Formats: sequence, structure tokens, C-alpha cells
Amino acid sequence: MTQVGDAYIREQLEKRREELNVAISSVEADVSTAPFLQLLGEVDSAIERVDAGTYGVCLECHGVIEKPRLLADPLVKVCLDCLTTDDRRALEHDLELASSVQRGLLPDKAVSFGDWRIQYEYQPAGLISGDYCDVIVPRRAEGRLVFLLGDVSGKGVAASLLMTHLHAMFRALSSPESGGPLELDKLMETANRVFCESTLAGHYATLVCGWTGKSGEVEFASAGHLPALLVRRDGVKQIGATGLPLGMFSSSRYAVQRVRLEPGDSLLLYTDGISEAVSPTGQEYSPKKLATVAGERHRWKPTELLTACMKDVKAHTGGARPADDQTLMVIHRSETAGATLVD
Repeated sequence: MTQVGDAYIREQLEKRREELNVAISSVEADVSTAPFLQLLGEVDSAIERVDAGTYGVCLECHGVIEKPRLLADPLVKVCLDCLTTDDRRALEHDLELASSVQRGLLPDKAVSFGDWRIQYEYQPAGLISGDYCDVIVPRRAEGRLVFLLGDVSGKGVAASLLMTHLHAMFRALSSPESGGPLELDKLMETANRVFCESTLAGHYATLVCGWTGKSGEVEFASAGHLPALLVRRDGVKQIGATGLPLGMFSSSRYAVQRVRLEPGDSLLLYTDGISEAVSPTGQEYSPKKLATVAGERHRWKPTELLTACMKDVKAHTGGARPADDQTLMVIHRSETAGATLVD
């Protein structure tokens, strides 16, 4: 646990102990405090292990407990190999439930708003995913269509919890209540600060957040994410990050990119499960390969473009099961768009 820091873990455990003591003192006289006292004992035991330098060591085999499990539940005492049959079944049930919750948070696969069409493919490598994907449709015709795509560091339960945290945070910050969403740079700065203050040290997320306008304009900011691909008639342009990943420094700033899409143009966002997909000979797929495939299909409908790109990725890997979560999003300006554009 040296990457996270014993001092930080101890601080978090002490906060939980304080919260439990407050809960115990406020319990009604006729309500049992036994569950709270049991949890308090487990927290005290974990603090003792931190002080003794044995935190994160399996109590059964004395091996190392998986870091993602500790980050998801700091009271874990044994590694996966030492779980009982009942504990394994309970863990499998929890993972299936988490997978169901994640699927429920995903937006519609095909979104239409004015001249804009958004389509995405979301393929977790396992039951749960650390990829983040969302589309927020405004309630009014004059509103802005918000799109988000990101990737949380790490894998497993901890990554999926942070993905859910990102979803809730951006949904709240992009809410039309209280005068509507913040300006994009302020939205990213606020999200980064909240993410820094509410996650364990060492966790971060790369992310692209943006919105569309009525006349083909798109504004977006990238927190350390892979380059977006702007697919136009005259070729494909890669647009890089405008700031550091969320969660690294609370004071990070994010510049806003502004582009205009003509009817038939598309903007592609993707996670590293696609760009780093490996062929049988060990060659990565790469953003360049994705740009080539997309560039040959300018003006294709988003569904067709998405299918062609994912098919090419699969062909590159020889049909092997993905080693990492794969998400690809196409933001497309429809051919039905009006002709009152400024060059």
C-alpha cells in the first residue's frame, strides 16, 4: 500500500471511526448499537495493522491483498485466493449487481438532438468497467447537448466506483437547475477539485467533456485524454488534451477547444482499450489506424462509422477477447443541417 500511503489510509480510517462514534452516540436508547460497535472494532483493527506495518497483508496466507479491493473496502483482511466459498459467491453477486448498476447509468446508444447524432459502443472487458460514457440531452430546444467520455485509472471494483462517482458529479454540475451548467472551463475545474477532494490519493481519470451548438460549433476540453479525431472532407485532424487528468492537482486549469463541424463531419472519442488493442504479433492498434479507418468514411452515418471502426479493431486483434475496456463515441453533424454556416 505504499503507493497510496499508510498515513493517508490511517487518516481515512480515523474519519470513519469518528463517524461511527457520532452514529453510536446518536442512536435511540431502544435501538441496538451492536452493528456499529462491530464496525468500530474492524476499523480499530485496521488502524492497528497500519501502525504495525501489516496493513494490506492477508491474514490467512500472508500474501498481498489486491490493491483495488482495499481501495474499494479498506477493511478487507484476506486476498481473493483465501476467500471462503460463501464469500466468493457473495463477491460474485456484488459484481453482478455493480455491473447492472453501471449498465443502468449508460445513456441511450443513439441520441438525436437537432442536427446532431451521437452513437457509442461500450464494451467492458469484464463484468464491471472503469470507462465513463455519458450524453446529457437538454430539456429545451435552445439547450446544449453535453457529451462525456473518460477512463478511470486502475481496474475492477475501485475503478467502477470512481466511474459511478464521475457520472453523478457531472450530472449534478451539468444540471439545468440554478441557471444551467457552468462554462466549460469552470465545469472542468470544479469537477477536478471535487474529484481530488473525494477520492483516494493515486486515483485519477482522463476525460473529454464538451457540448454542441446550433450552427455546427463544438466546444470541448480534455483532461489528459487521448487525442480526439475530427473527421472532415479534407482529412482527419487529431486534437490533443488541454489539461492534466482529473484528480492529479486540485488547482489544474483546462483550456477549451472550439471547432466547427460541417454537415457530414464527425468527432470521434475513444478510450485506450481501442488505441492500445494488441494484434497477435504484439502491435498496438493506435489512434493513427483509427484515424485512417474513419477518414475513409467521411459522411457515413454514425451507426455505420461506429460499426466499421469496431470491426477493424476486432480484425486487428484477431478476434481475441479485449484485455481492457473499449469505448468509442461518434459525435456527428447530420447531412440535414442547415446551410447558414460561416466558413
